[in-house]
Formats: sequence, C-alpha cells, structure tokens
Amino acid sequence: MGGLQLPLHSIHALFPKPNSYMSSLSTGCVTRTIALLYPSGNYAFRGAQGRFFHYTTRSTPASVQPVTEELMEEDYKTEDNPVSGNSIRRRFLEFYASRGHKVLPSSSLVPDDPTVLLTIAGMLQFKPIFLGKASRQVPRATTSQKCIRTNDVENVGRTSRHHTFFEMLGNFSFGDYFKKEAIKWAWELSTKEFGLPADRLWISIYEDDDESYEIWHNEVGVPSERIKRMGEDDNFWTSGITGPCGPCSELYYDFHPERGLMDVDLGDDTRFIEFYNLVFMQYNKMDDGSLEPLKQKNIDTGLGLERLARILQKVPNNYETDLIYPIIEKASELANISYAQADDQTKMKLKIIGDHLRAVVFLISDGVPPSNIGRGYVVRRLIRRAVRTGRLLGIEGDGKGNLDGAFLPTIAEKVMELSTHIDSDVKARASRILEELQREELRFVQTLARGEKLLDQMLEDASSSGQKDRAVPCLSGKDVFLLYDTFGFPVEITAEVAEECGVKIDMDGFDSEMEKQRRQSQAAHNVVKLTVDNDDLSENISDTEFLGYDTLSSRAIIESLLVNGKPVIQVPEGSEVEVLLNRTPFYAESGGQIGDHGKLYVTEGESKCKAVVEIKDVQKSLGNVFIHKGTVIEGVLEVGREVEAAVDPKLRQQAQVHHTATHLLQSALKKIIGQEASQAGSLVAFDRLRFDFNFHRALFDNELEDIEELINGWIGDAALLQSKVMPLSEAKNAGAIAMFGEKYGEQVRVVEVPGVSMELCGGTHVSNTSEIRAFKIISEQGIASGIRRIEAVAGEAYIEYMNARDSQMTRLCSTLKVKAEEVTTRVESLLEELRIVRNEVSAVRSKAAVYKASIIANKALSVGTSKTIRVLVESMDDIDADSLKSAAEYLIAELGDPAAIVLGSCPDDGKVSLVAAFSPGVVKFGVQAGKFIGPIAKFCGGGGGGRPNFAQAGGRKPENLSTALEKAREDLLTILTEKAS
Repeated sequence: MGGLQLPLHSIHALFPKPNSYMSSLSTGCVTRTIALLYPSGNYAFRGAQGRFFHYTTRSTPASVQPVTEELMEEDYKTEDNPVSGNSIRRRFLEFYASRGHKVLPSSSLVPDDPTVLLTIAGMLQFKPIFLGKASRQVPRATTSQKCIRTNDVENVGRTSRHHTFFEMLGNFSFGDYFKKEAIKWAWELSTKEFGLPADRLWISIYEDDDESYEIWHNEVGVPSERIKRMGEDDNFWTSGITGPCGPCSELYYDFHPERGLMDVDLGDDTRFIEFYNLVFMQYNKMDDGSLEPLKQKNIDTGLGLERLARILQKVPNNYETDLIYPIIEKASELANISYAQADDQTKMKLKIIGDHLRAVVFLISDGVPPSNIGRGYVVRRLIRRAVRTGRLLGIEGDGKGNLDGAFLPTIAEKVMELSTHIDSDVKARASRILEELQREELRFVQTLARGEKLLDQMLEDASSSGQKDRAVPCLSGKDVFLLYDTFGFPVEITAEVAEECGVKIDMDGFDSEMEKQRRQSQAAHNVVKLTVDNDDLSENISDTEFLGYDTLSSRAIIESLLVNGKPVIQVPEGSEVEVLLNRTPFYAESGGQIGDHGKLYVTEGESKCKAVVEIKDVQKSLGNVFIHKGTVIEGVLEVGREVEAAVDPKLRQQAQVHHTATHLLQSALKKIIGQEASQAGSLVAFDRLRFDFNFHRALFDNELEDIEELINGWIGDAALLQSKVMPLSEAKNAGAIAMFGEKYGEQVRVVEVPGVSMELCGGTHVSNTSEIRAFKIISEQGIASGIRRIEAVAGEAYIEYMNARDSQMTRLCSTLKVKAEEVTTRVESLLEELRIVRNEVSAVRSKAAVYKASIIANKALSVGTSKTIRVLVESMDDIDADSLKSAAEYLIAELGDPAAIVLGSCPDDGKVSLVAAFSPGVVKFGVQAGKFIGPIAKFCGGGGGGRPNFAQAGGRKPENLSTALEKAREDLLTILTEKAS
C-alpha cells in the first residue's frame, strides 16, 4: 500500500458488461476498443476453476489513453470473463499517464536504503524526495513496484490475500496535486475505468479529516453512511517516531451489501476488502509529538494488483488469478494433484509454493542469492519452506524423469514465463536463477535428512525422560521449533512421527517460539524510517557541483561548516570539521569507490596562507551534497571564505587504477567462469580492490591464472577509455552493466573499455588501460553461501605488493640456505621430517599411556550379582587426548567384556580431556558412552559425546577434574549395579 500502511486486503467486484464498450472518461481522453494484452492476434486463458476464455485483440493503444476491452467467452456467459493481470497493470499506468504522471520503472527489490532489508512499498524509491533530500525530477509519477514482505509469512496460503511477493500500483505527487485530485481520480479509476459498482464501495477516512469527508461526500457523491471515520491506528500514516506523516483514506469493496448499513465493521474480512489506500503526507511529526505542516505536501498511494485481479477475474482468492494460478497448476502437476478437487490443506500447500517461488525468482534475479545472513536468509527461508511443503505434497524428482532431481527449477520456469510484463530482466538471468534453486534445494534435502536423525534422538531422549519421571513423554516446544527453524522439518511430520513413538509435542511452546520470531521479524523488517533532520541546512544548501572528472583542484566557496553535526560559523585550529562547498574536485564515496583525500587552502592576499584543512573522507548527504570531513591543521576556518580545494593526485590515481581494474575483473570473470558470475558488492580503495560476486564454488588455480592473464593482456593493449552521458534506456540497450547497489536517474554515465567492458558508473577512471601497469589477485574466498570475494592490487599497489613478497622470499632463502627456485622442495622436505618426528613422538606417548594403564588396571572395581562388570574411573595426570584414547582401548581389551572405563587428564594449562569406553556387554544394558560423558564434562566447564561404545569430551576447568571423575564413578556404579543385579 502507499506509504507502508498495514498490508492490503483483497477485493471483489463485478466486471462491467462488455456490451458497453465505451467508458465515460475525463475530458480530452480518446476512447477506443484495443488489445487486452497484445497488439494483434488471440490470447487464451484458462481460469482456476477450469473455465476457458478467449480474448480477441483489435488495435494497439495510445501510450496515455485509458482503455476498454472486448471479451468473448467460449463456454460461459460474457459477463463472467476475467481481465488479465497484465491488462490491469497497463490500464492503471495509462490512466495516470493520461493525467500527467510520468510512468517510472519498478525499482529493485534490493533498496538503496539502509533502514530496510527489502523493498516493501512503492514509495520507497521516492523517500529522498518526500524528505526533501533530493529534488523532484517530475511533479507526479506512477509505478508498478515489485515488493517483498515476510512478516506475515505464516499466513501465506491460509488467507485469501497474504503474499510475500506482490505488485503495488501507485500514483505519487511531489508537491503538486493533493487530496481533491487524488480522491477524484481514485474514484474514477475504480468505478469508470475498472467498472466497480459505486454502491459497493465504502470509504474510510481519519476521524479528524473533515476535508477528505467533504470531498468524498459533496464532490464525489459517496453517501455519508458509507464513509467511516476511523482512528489513528487505522487511518493516520506515520513514517516513525518523527518525520513525514498524515491522514489516509482507503477504498473498500463490499462483498455482501445485502447485510445492510447498520453495525458495519470495515475490518470484517468476510464482508469487506480494502483495495486502494491514499496517503496524504501533509505534516512533519516533531520530537514532542506535535505536528507542523510540511512546506511541500505529497500524495502516496497504493493499489494491490493481485487483489484487483482477484475481483475482476471473479475468483475466490488472489492465488487463483492468472498472476499466480499457472504456477500453482504446475506444482499440482508435479504432485499429481487436482487443485480443483483438493481439500483446503492441500490447496494451502500449493498456494505456499506458488507464492514463494514468485518471491525467490525475483529476489535471485535482483542479485540476492540464498545465504545465512540478511536478504540471503530471507531467500533461503522461503526456498526451504517451499521444499518441505513440496515434500509434504509428495513431489518426487524434477518432473522430467529424474527422481533425485530438484523440483523448484521446474516450477520456476513457469514463474519466468509470467515475468515478462513485471521484469523483463528475469528471463535473461534464467540460467543463474535455476542453478541457484537447484543447488539450494538439493543441499536442503540433505539438511532434512540430518533433521530426521536429530528427531530420532530427541524422541529417544523424551521417552527415556518420561519413563524416569513416570510421565507421558513430551517433545518440548523449543525442540520442535529447532527442527522447524534450523532443519526446516515440518511440524506436521514431527507430530506424526512423535505420535507413532507414543510421544506428545508441546505445541503451545512451539507457538510461543514462533510468535517470538515473528515479533523480531516484524520489528526488524517491516518499518521504513523517515526523518526530517537539519531542515535549515537542507533548505539553504544546494547540490554540490562535482568537477573531479576534469580537474584535481579548483576554487570554491565554503557554504557551511559542521562540528559534531551542528552548523557553526567558525572552526579553530585542531578541530574536526565537516565542510560543505558549492563546488569540488573531491570524489565522494559511492559505487564502491572511497572518497578522495587532499587539502583545502584558505589564502589571504597572493601568498599568505590563512588556514589549511586536511581532508580524509568525502561523503554524500541530503541527496547530492558533498561532505568533506577533515581536520583544521592550521589557522581558522570560516563560512563564506573562498578555498583552493586540492585532491591528493597520487591517491586519486590509485583509486582510478583500482576502479578501472574492477571493471576489467568483472568482464574477465564472465569470460572465464560464465555470465552467471554477477557482482554482489565492491570496494575500490587506494591500496587494493575487493570484488564480491555470485558463484557457487571456489575458483580453481588455473581459472585465477587465466583471469590475471586476460586482465594483464587488456592492460597491455593500452586501450583508451570512453565515457559519455546518455539516457538510461539507451545505455541498457547498448549492453551496459549496472553497478551493484547503485541507483540511476534517467541520464547515466557510461564508462567503456572498447571491446572489453561497458558499465554504468559514476566513479573515476584512468584514461588508458596502460596506466594500470599490472594486476595481481592476492586472495579468493567464500564470504557467504553462494558469494565469493576476490581481493587484488594494481598499479603502484601492485609494485609495493610484489616488492614486499620479494623481500620475504629473500629472507626465506637466507634462512633455508637455498635458492628461490629450491624453496618449495626444501619446505616440503622439512614438513615430511616434521611429520615423521611427530608420529614417533605420538607413538612414544601412546606406549607410555598404555604402560600407565597397565599399572592402574588392578584398581578396577567389580559390580553386579548375576554378571560381574568391571568398572575403572581414574585420572592419568597430563596425558594428551590421543594417548588417553590409546589407554582406554588397552584397558577395555585388558579387563574383558563387560567393562566400563572413564579416564581423565589435564594435558595443558586450562585444559581437560575425558574419555569413556564401554564394552558391548555394557552397551547392551542401555548404558551409552556418548550420552554418559557429556554431563560429566559439564563439571569441567565443557562437553562432548560420541558413539555408544566410545566417546571423548573436553573442558576448561582442570580444578574440577577430580569432582567430575568422582561423579562418573558414582553414577557408573549405581547404574551398573542395578542393571547387573
């Protein structure tokens, strides 16, 4: 919804009868009968209930003209025809385009905003404009925005309206029109363009918003009994504790008007569905809670595409629209299930798969591979939930004959078929998306297998505990949640298996753990923080003019000085300061490249220096204002003074070298390991570069060598770089690659190494590849699941790196007394000698331990009446863990079966080693070494475990070893005496 309100509700309405082709439209708009989806030809659609519809298209629509459709149904009455989701999206955008709105593309699901994890609303890309931190490019805009919300993931499939991935249709005004136009257009769109019956629409407004009431009632004509005033929780949008806010008004559809007008509750989901939300952003909330009017009033709206499609296609829920149902149908096919004949639980599972596959396909396409952190964890959770749901449905194999294959890629292919009108880039990234899904699913299947083993162990422990306490065995809620959350083990299967073993599960405890996680998720991921800070500063400071592409020094005027974030007029020597200039040659950190270093000089007369500021960092703020951070090392700095701004040329050159080398590295990766290697982050520093990319394995040595050779070859070609500014669409059509995490306007800067690389980039670069001199990879490693990192050096940093390596090699040669080419052979020889010596020492230690064991063997105690069991629990001083194991093995053989051995030692300061060895006869009594040794190790501040017949443990409290061994002796004697009597 616009403005990040509560999630939209679904809607339902009657489609207008097609015998009235011409709609009543606003003045100046041309009405024509046009294609529903395509400029010519036919389009067939099969509904979720098996109905077959046939669309005939006639002509191509004008770009800004509202549209109507001619529909023909082959087997049913014309009035039952649905409208395609793609048509609804197009008609919405064209409706607002015809009213002066600029149609802008959806932004990425990865927001350029540190306050949110994922794009959760249509307004997010306009946040800087709403805050006044970026100037508006257009006065009004309209979008269809891809969104992800996971705070209500447990409701997906259970309700008719909850999704993780959805599209939000929105229209926005940036200080242009306000309530009257927003309200009238929303009504016209709903009742005329989409034909929703006016007598079925209800309106909610904020309780004190008389202005909205007057417009809805007096100008639009909505009866007062169908306008409901609601409180702050429902109809007053706020961005946070402080910041932009305002009342909102929502449009609801009435499923059951026959219920009348008395005691109406718009929150009743069985009757009403909210489908359009209008946020009137007109106040700034202050620290004390008071509201002051914003100088620029804004409109932020949201209409859920899936919900409107549900209404116009006359299906019982969002999932059975043509936006999602084909995906569900594919899942049904793999599960060999008829969706139409399935029960509610089965339908819910199919809906989960349909929803989650949409989300993960678009997330991976936008550069978010599955991982254990941040956005990647969201993807991993959704994939795992889809996999375990598919297993519950009985899906086996990939549906193409491979029973050991992954099924998610097969369903994902259907998602991609439907993605064209949402995001045309998805199909181009198909191979990477399918590979990620296959790899993640097959890996998770193995995790599920481990979860099954853990469940078996948990059930065994619960049964033992129940027998001991003479109570009904019960699996704790925490254990059930651990299986669900960590191993993705379905609660239904946990309950079923537990029941077979006579064990109950604590569902209340599980629900408590789930609720705790849900609250944490909502707190972390479903809030967009907007604040209006430093209003005076933002109003008085304009964007900084950047001159750094063409010069490294320039004259500039100090427009503002900040100390500890507060504006000041004057800054004395020795103070940390932030300087805002009207123009600058300094590059501000962005696109992975760090900010320039250098100095600001304030001169008096021709040569006398009045002040000097050493700049150590430059950042962007308030849109495009450059903040020069540094220290006044001489004199006094004052606002309004003219300065000479001088960038450190040596450091700038190194930044340029590494930035251009980063572009070459990305091109080399794509050539050597494949096009699926896409950027996931970067750092361009003075002394090195760091490049993160999506790839599923470590690179081989020969691949790294080929990458270096390719890059150094391009450097040697001495190619001239070309940079130019062009429209974003033209740049993409030319094949330019976008830098990860960057946000682009309509005009972009394209940096090209002819025949090698073309990227959208605002960074600084060398003019000729020969300036890079040389390139060297210094490391390649994994930093997260599916994310690799390369660090490299080039230019002067390469020389410094190689000189340091040469110096180290020289010292090594001197130490080993060999030539450089003989170092490897000599080191391998020394390592082999060391291995032999260590083995000899280990053998001697083991013999010594066995000898000590032979001495203490006569200390073994005998227990039991029907069968004598030998028990030995002793300390062996400072013997190491391996030798302790040898001693235990000797004693088990020496004492015979049945026997139980527990030995302990303190091999090093602050370290305890424990070992337990039980013969087969003892294990048959139900006494297991792996379970026995763990609680004993806790006395020594540690833990451990192992097999039933042998286990090892450790600890960090040697002072407690005697107590631990005494406990072990006491427990063994008690347990075995009872077992053997």
